[in-house]
Amino acid sequence: MKKHIAKLAIASAFATTLLMPVANAADYVIDDKGAHASINFKIKHLGYSWLTGRFDTFGGKFNYDPANVSASKIEVNIDTSSINSNHAERDKHLKGNDFLDVSAFANAKFVSTSVTEKAGGKLAVAGVLTLHGVSKDIIIDAQAVGEGKDPWGGYRAGFSGTTTIALTDFAIKMNLGPASTHVQLDLHIEGIKQ
Repeated sequence: MKKHIAKLAIASAFATTLLMPVANAADYVIDDKGAHASINFKIKHLGYSWLTGRFDTFGGKFNYDPANVSASKIEVNIDTSSINSNHAERDKHLKGNDFLDVSAFANAKFVSTSVTEKAGGKLAVAGVLTLHGVSKDIIIDAQAVGEGKDPWGGYRAGFSGTTTIALTDFAIKMNLGPASTHVQLDLHIEGIKQ
């Protein structure tokens, strides 16, 4: 009788474990339509000031589980012709052969290869950036901003991050002087849970 009760208890515990909700990674789509995400850049102008701008058209997705951050995956696609530095003539130049050459390289893409959790909620997001036809490994210094329900019945998670890239690493040969060899990217990503 005791063996029978023990078997029932084990079976019951096993069945309960199977039925318990398990926290899983969630899939998110970047909220580009609501303009709750941005991809910005800045580069020094002659070493005297900062030239700033953004990409107006981009999209992507990420997979995130706060209980298993290292399993996160991120993919972002950018329409390079959407570059906007708040100056039409400069934007025309940036889209041309000296810089992005958008007629040949209409898209840029970032795909993560690993996400490492650091102290204070910080993250190191490693991945491959493809820009101007060149693919290079980069690391984005990121941070979780927050997550939770939104007023429309959905669930959102947001992150910010920065990275700096060298123009020559992506075969952009335009010489802007010694103070302007690198571009800083500032990323603000908010995703809607699917």
